[in-house]
Amino acid sequence: MTTIYLLRHGETEWNAAGNRYCGITDIPLSETGRSQARKAAAWFQDIPLSAVYCSPLKRALETAQTIARSHSLAASSDPRLQEIDFGQWEGRTKQQILQEDPSVWERWLVDPADTQAGQCGETAAAVCSRVLSCINELSKKHEGESLLIVGHNTVNRLFMADSLGMPLSHYRKLEQYNTGINVLKYTEGSYRLIHWNMASHLEGE
Repeated sequence: MTTIYLLRHGETEWNAAGNRYCGITDIPLSETGRSQARKAAAWFQDIPLSAVYCSPLKRALETAQTIARSHSLAASSDPRLQEIDFGQWEGRTKQQILQEDPSVWERWLVDPADTQAGQCGETAAAVCSRVLSCINELSKKHEGESLLIVGHNTVNRLFMADSLGMPLSHYRKLEQYNTGINVLKYTEGSYRLIHWNMASHLEGE
């Protein structure tokens, strides 16, 4: 059995500015995001992590490196863990998308599996395929160990919905805070959710 700690990266300026969709745009952490990463590192202090993996995007990589250093580990990036490509929605807020692209937004809500986000981005099915491939591989590689994976808001929620057999159209019902911590157990090809979106390390912010 493998224990997986799945984390969302710390806050970015786009997260704070009306929750603009970052997608594959390579936005760094804000000062608040760096503080959140340090608090997450303190939370993980006594957890015996064997390895740390992350998306190659700056916001995830910096979050992962902050935690990895406290365990004398290096963070390894994998492009399969990066955020969904939101196409023309990148840099826009939900309100802007509803004004500019309401028909595609509605199709995305109803059937994200087969709808390209932002007209020319990825489908949810494509995201789930690459992320599940990566996490399955890492779970088997670290069987019997504990590992940290630092991903993104949409990627983490789509992976979780897919792993638990939920319709992908329900992924938005899963809340994921910046540096919210999710805990899963992997056994014989299946995942069991233990904790979702823990944020006790952020109390008082």
